[in-house]
Amino acid sequence: MSSPAERVLVIGGGVAGLALALDLADHRPVTLLRPASDDAGASRWAQGGIAAVLDPADDTEAHVADTLIAGAGLCDEAAVRFTVAQGPAAIAWLLELGVPFTRDPRPEAPYPYHLTREGGHGARRIIHAEDATGRAVIDTLVARVEAHPHITRHPTLTAIGLLADTSGACRGARCLDDRGEETLLLAGDTVLASGGASGLYRHTTSPCPTRGEGMLMAAELGARLMNLEFQQFHPTCLYDPQGAPFLISEAVRGEGGILRNRAGERFMPAIDPRAELAPRDIVARAIDAQIQHDGGEHVWLDISHLPAQTIQHLFPTIHAHCLGRGLDITQAPIPVVPAAHYSCGGVVTDLEGATEVAHLYAIGEVAATGLHGANRMASNSLLECLVFARAAARALRQPPLDWQPPEPLAPATGPAVAPDTIAALQEELGEVMSRRVAIVRDDAGLAEADSQLRELGERVTHLWHHHRPSPALASLWHSLRLARLTVGLAQARRESRGLHFNRDCPDTATEARPSTIRLGDLD
Repeated sequence: MSSPAERVLVIGGGVAGLALALDLADHRPVTLLRPASDDAGASRWAQGGIAAVLDPADDTEAHVADTLIAGAGLCDEAAVRFTVAQGPAAIAWLLELGVPFTRDPRPEAPYPYHLTREGGHGARRIIHAEDATGRAVIDTLVARVEAHPHITRHPTLTAIGLLADTSGACRGARCLDDRGEETLLLAGDTVLASGGASGLYRHTTSPCPTRGEGMLMAAELGARLMNLEFQQFHPTCLYDPQGAPFLISEAVRGEGGILRNRAGERFMPAIDPRAELAPRDIVARAIDAQIQHDGGEHVWLDISHLPAQTIQHLFPTIHAHCLGRGLDITQAPIPVVPAAHYSCGGVVTDLEGATEVAHLYAIGEVAATGLHGANRMASNSLLECLVFARAAARALRQPPLDWQPPEPLAPATGPAVAPDTIAALQEELGEVMSRRVAIVRDDAGLAEADSQLRELGERVTHLWHHHRPSPALASLWHSLRLARLTVGLAQARRESRGLHFNRDCPDTATEARPSTIRLGDLD
């Protein structure tokens, strides 16, 4: 049986968490928290693919340059170069594991697998598994993880806080099972792979979005958070008020999809020379402006001009899903709206995923590595998950020599909070963020959000300190404080840059500076 110092605790079972667990488990025992909800998380719903320099005609410098442009001056170039350089090896690793990427059958194909192009990319460099890449990668990694003898999985535990010793080093996590019973999981090193904060908003592209819980748990131990104000809204989420969220991949536009307004007119060429393939922040704002101008609720994404066979071959999942909702995309345009999709900010890390808290790592969307800057370029997210998961796994091969147990926790007391009460408060939070801190912002709206979140925070603080914790209450407690930190950074950024657009300061400052904040900065 392994000792606590030998174990690595991984919180989250998307692509980042699974990849790290699998790459590390031959060297150290891994405990993986992967609740059932992770099967409906952001990784599984990633349709488009993974960006990497794979075509012989493409090159690293071009991918770096495209990423830096999309990041609007806030990318860390060293992080960009590191990620792009590691991309081909990460794809080779997935191929070795058996991920069924879509092949290119053409005899003259420069690369054995089909490469598509997405917004911001100057070349075809997106490797994909039809239009369900996330599902293909997740299924492959899960099968390997389940078969590995040194990975212990806990599907019924939810982390609600991190444990610290007297020096402030992370020593594991405080968890609750599905009955609300508490379990302490001790570990020599802990890795957050818990996802982003799109769930702070009412409408997202994921059926089961995270709300930045991991970011806030890291902040509770003293970690810095960076660039929280840069929340990416995917331009094209299927508009269907009666159905669950469903992303329409950027690859649809990469293969020739055209955005049209309510009158059927194409509008993107007049806004940006890259038209439908402009970076996501530009496309999302353009769609939002069209909706506001037309007084409608969506715009149209039209790919019906392509041969039906081509659409069905490239986008079988999207085609089948839309058919299930009564829409044949080979014959009619798709109604789409922007929806909260990806958090470009998160926990500050180095190039090995290490945070400023000893023995605490963060990888994937929960982390702020410097790769994305003020706007993430399409399909760089799964690339980041893989590259930093493998980098962190290399850094974690040896157990720490400074193990000491965490400080004891006070026992949880008090009555439980009714689930309906928590859900109503979470919905109130989402409404504030969606109305005042979304695609287009202004000073008055941010001030209103700050005031409303302060008042909401007083109510949530009382619940947290006087009631028995539950996973839902913990999520509300974490997400409320993260929302307040996000608003604070949005107010402090006196410019418009990338995903942060403020009507009252629409110009971009000449000097680009990332923004950082700590939990102690909340007053």
